[in-house]
Amino acid sequence: MSDPRSIGFFDSGVGGLTVLREVIRRLPNESTIYIGDNARAPYGPRTDDEVKRFSAECLDELASRDVKAIVVACHTSSAVALPDLRLRYNMPLLGVVRPGATAAALATRNRRVGVIGTAATIRSHAYFQAIKEEDPFVEVLEQATPDLVPLVEAGRLEGPLVEDVVRRSIAPITDSDRDPDTLLLGCTHYPLLAHMFREIVGPDVAVIDTASATASALAHLLEMHDLNAPSTASPHHVQLTTGDVGAFSVIAERLFGAEFARVEPVAVAGAA
Repeated sequence: MSDPRSIGFFDSGVGGLTVLREVIRRLPNESTIYIGDNARAPYGPRTDDEVKRFSAECLDELASRDVKAIVVACHTSSAVALPDLRLRYNMPLLGVVRPGATAAALATRNRRVGVIGTAATIRSHAYFQAIKEEDPFVEVLEQATPDLVPLVEAGRLEGPLVEDVVRRSIAPITDSDRDPDTLLLGCTHYPLLAHMFREIVGPDVAVIDTASATASALAHLLEMHDLNAPSTASPHHVQLTTGDVGAFSVIAERLFGAEFARVEPVAVAGAA
């Protein structure tokens, strides 16, 4: 069996495009619809109730477009809202926390993992719990890094100021005497700064983003539910944003080049 319908992707902004890019590489026959809720980003400082409501409103939009599965490509939403979302929709939903936790637990050699993320993600301790479930002997150092998402949403990915913000944000982990050998980027925005993280932590620290792990998990999920697109499919891709189309397009072009020539505005219920 096969299913030519699109896969839905949701993030609070542009960060989930890093997951989308890996999925398209891994599953080139699949069509996709992506929604970035840039008008209300970042989600990190929001209350849990707001994150749950905003996430459901965006997923309602995807569901209305008859997607066959949804990737919640937002760590904050995955950490805070995913259990509620799974009860709301009769289709496979995949978050990004579990794939990232599995990858980090496998990567660490000294069983010390640093996790950075939004305030809401860190407050939920979702990564702490997921990593401990993978390996209870791994020590997990958590650090909220709220200054990073606004940089990425503004398209600021280079330069001395950005490097200074990144360095200061992760200093509580990198300067720790517990010396984690693995740094998990617990936000899909952060891979857009991966070059900066790797330069700062050095070659002895593995920098883990969840995009590749999530793409692998999605491939398994589609196969398990007989939802793979037919091999003869001609895939099409749609990118939507509740916010500024121009700002979104700048990041999309950096990641995909001319492959995604158009970003469309979308009015999601509840988003101003």
